[in-house]
Amino acid sequence: MSTIKPLRGGEFLTKEVESQAIFIPEEFDEETNMITDSCQDFLDTEIFPNLESIDKQTDGLMASLLKKAGDLGLLGLSVPEEYGGFEQSFLSIMRANEALGAAHSYSVAIMAHTGIGTLPILYYGNEEQKAKYIPKLTTGELMAAYCLTEPGAGSDANSGRTKAVLSEDGKHYILNGQKMWITNGGFADIQTVFAKVDNDRVLSAFIVERAWEGVTMNPEEKKMGIKGSSTRQIFYNDVKVPVENMLGKRGEGFRIALNILHLGRIKLGATVVGGAKRAILYSVNYANERKQFGKTIASFGAIKHKLAQQVIKTFATESAVYRASKDIQDYIGELKAQGFEHGKANIEGVADYAVECALLKVYGSESLDYVVDEAVQIYGGMGFSSETPVDRAYRDSRINRIFEGTNEINRLLAVDALLKKGAKNDSKLFEIAKKMAETADSPIVSDDSEYFGRNMTVIRNLKKSVLMLIPAITATFGRKIAEEEEVLMNISDMLMQVYAAEATVLRVEKLETLKGGEALPLYRDILDILMHDVTAAVYKAGFDAVVSFTPANEAEKLQKALFNLCKTKAENVKDARRRIADKLIDDNAYKF
Repeated sequence: MSTIKPLRGGEFLTKEVESQAIFIPEEFDEETNMITDSCQDFLDTEIFPNLESIDKQTDGLMASLLKKAGDLGLLGLSVPEEYGGFEQSFLSIMRANEALGAAHSYSVAIMAHTGIGTLPILYYGNEEQKAKYIPKLTTGELMAAYCLTEPGAGSDANSGRTKAVLSEDGKHYILNGQKMWITNGGFADIQTVFAKVDNDRVLSAFIVERAWEGVTMNPEEKKMGIKGSSTRQIFYNDVKVPVENMLGKRGEGFRIALNILHLGRIKLGATVVGGAKRAILYSVNYANERKQFGKTIASFGAIKHKLAQQVIKTFATESAVYRASKDIQDYIGELKAQGFEHGKANIEGVADYAVECALLKVYGSESLDYVVDEAVQIYGGMGFSSETPVDRAYRDSRINRIFEGTNEINRLLAVDALLKKGAKNDSKLFEIAKKMAETADSPIVSDDSEYFGRNMTVIRNLKKSVLMLIPAITATFGRKIAEEEEVLMNISDMLMQVYAAEATVLRVEKLETLKGGEALPLYRDILDILMHDVTAAVYKAGFDAVVSFTPANEAEKLQKALFNLCKTKAENVKDARRRIADKLIDDNAYKF
């Protein structure tokens, strides 16, 4: 049963929405487009001409460029006016993140400052802390960093050993420990540092100023990519942190860390779209210039295949990111209407969509990796040269699958969050999954004559393929399900493919209602190829899961059910890819 109401986090698997209920990028208003243009102008004038100097970490350059962004208001898009910001909607912030995502190392620096650097204080700080720090972080007078990771505590952040002990006079916490992989570490004036007070089991958070005695750091890390991003180890040796600089409550640090990371994940989903569009620009420009055998390589089918797939993965990621972003924005608004203050509404609003945030971080970062990898391939031997732009794009992309939680952790987190929500029965997940399992061998059918109806039927069957496995997996493994990481990651792969595919179906359908179907045939091409790829991917992931936990005779039955559920109409994907590539080649830029 479809609904016009937005879905809550994780409900996409058990419910449907009408295309009119989702947001698509083509609907951005003039104000948001002006912000986007400002971001693009800033990149064109200040960042792209200085990429080499940024990568060499020219002394003071990155900090000065962040300050220039502050002068333009780009550091204050999430900050309320009372603290000197230009508070924008969640969707507008995401769109700005996309635009800035093309900025390589600078993108990492500005996202760290405005996101994990500033937001812990904005969302969890008391009035005194916010008044003291946020206005200066908004203008760029102060720079921010987020200090969670330690040499022995990466994905298992709560195992960190940094300690804070209350001084005898009760006025300070004495901080001792070490943090590593700290983005903006070389110049950040303000650091959100996570540590355990005394022998607490969980972390607390503190606002630490770099200028305080006892704060020292190692030289800059030498990294594979994002070379212009300042990354350092930071040491705290008997640092006296005023008690009033504890952020939030004692023992709340782990919750702060997790909630800020949820936000970082969905923002990364937008950021990688910007990076992908830039890499596609490099790809098609070179393909249109490079000649072999007497003609441009853009005319060859093998190159067109690559160009089209770059477009399809980027388009699907973009569709999914803005679908989720609008749902999050609506829920934040709902919470504010209920009386939640700004910070709590944003934290709770994003946390409710932990499933989507984790899935989009994975889907987006892996889509970008595909795009930049094929960009290098399109450049051929020149792509291996550091003199070409795809060298930087390729190296800079790789970190996205690691930070904000590795993709493996995020795959596991997505399924864990979904099952925990199901256990609360808010979404009736297990009830619906049981019914799907009982009718696993009966695919949902519909009239094939209506294009979007047919595609939504495919989506329903793909959802059923996921749902029918949930009762079998939970019954087989019980409380030990967390140990079956390979199976859980299979389910996560199915989930992200379904979410991206459904978002793309709804986007193309809404586009046709806005602009007319006859004017947009290439979008159906994108959708047809995506559905072709998604059904195969869901079947593969589902079958991998099935054979990993069921006896051979039962596995064969489930395999047949999966095969029947993971079907779509046969389309000539070669010709469809060529049509998509031809538009890209004619435009010589991504204009989808």
